[in-house]
Amino acid sequence: MADQVEIEFKKETISKLLAKSFKDSKTKVSGDAVILMCEILKVFVEEASRRAIKQATAEDSEQVDVEHFEKVLPQLLLDF
Repeated sequence: MADQVEIEFKKETISKLLAKSFKDSKTKVSGDAVILMCEILKVFVEEASRRAIKQATAEDSEQVDVEHFEKVLPQLLLDF
């Protein structure tokens, strides 16, 4: 089995992305909310990777391509 890679997002980046999505510039994001969002993104990316690997395996492909992610993305978004 392949080595596992730890997925981690920078809290500053996530905080800035969240702040950009708010309509009111006065809206603030708490530190706990940023930590939670980082964890949700981590789970999402891990699950997307697992599903893409499974899709590539089902197609007898030796490597995972963007097409495999594209095939699993609709159901993944519905599940989240």
